[in-house]
Amino acid sequence: AGIETVFHTAAKVGVWGRYHDFFRTNVLGTRALLEGCRTHGVQRLIHTSTPSVVYNGQALSGANESLPLTTRCPSPYPLTKAIAEREVLAANTPTLRTIALRPHLIWGVGDPHLVPRMLSRARSGRLRIIGDGQNRVDLVHVENAIDAHLLAEAALRECHLLNDTASGSRRADGRAFFITNGEPVRLWDWINDLLRALGEPPVIRKTSLGAASAVGVLCEAAWRILPVDSEPPMTRFIASELAKDHWFDISAARRDLGYAPRISMAAGTAELVAWYQGQVRRSP
Repeated sequence: AGIETVFHTAAKVGVWGRYHDFFRTNVLGTRALLEGCRTHGVQRLIHTSTPSVVYNGQALSGANESLPLTTRCPSPYPLTKAIAEREVLAANTPTLRTIALRPHLIWGVGDPHLVPRMLSRARSGRLRIIGDGQNRVDLVHVENAIDAHLLAEAALRECHLLNDTASGSRRADGRAFFITNGEPVRLWDWINDLLRALGEPPVIRKTSLGAASAVGVLCEAAWRILPVDSEPPMTRFIASELAKDHWFDISAARRDLGYAPRISMAAGTAELVAWYQGQVRRSP
């Protein structure tokens, strides 16, 4: 009550788990939030989605927002996030303007997910190159992701100033936008450059996509039977994401939100390396 804008960044994130648990948070939680916004007269809702909502099992190279939302995926996270995004955009009205942002692999100083997990696996010898190691991916620095959210709110404010019959390519409400650094990198080159900078040995061992997918099938079957809460070491979804291209066209965000990544991949990586080196110096 009394809030004009809501940034919906909450979600259950992961590549493995019970569908019901993901559905409860990502779909039912979003529905509750939408209802709360309507009840209390919230004017703007910025929904943090994910590029995995367009997962189709194929390599995605320069993909744009015309791709359909996924309805078939071996992971419950993309499936439930796709349902949530569809409902958020469908809820767009003159009284509640909505928008969905799809930031891809958020990273930076303080990241508790992407880089720490990669470092942990590399240090334990459990990280292997999947496929030929030439796949290109997009990432987005956390500060760029924040900029995109603030620009999305500004775009929705502008929509409120337009009359209901106004239209055009620059109207952002009711739409989704990919958000990245706009600098696709070769995933395994970036990982190995980061490892070398931190004094860690690079990853050189390789596993074919077919072999990794087969291991994923076995792990998924075992984890359904075993009474464990952890994620399997490999799944079909992880194998696909580590081996295939997934980088995106952000021209719509540039044009209609005024989005321009401030922190480059090089600058962000240098900052991250310096931060980790500082952590090492401060440790006993």
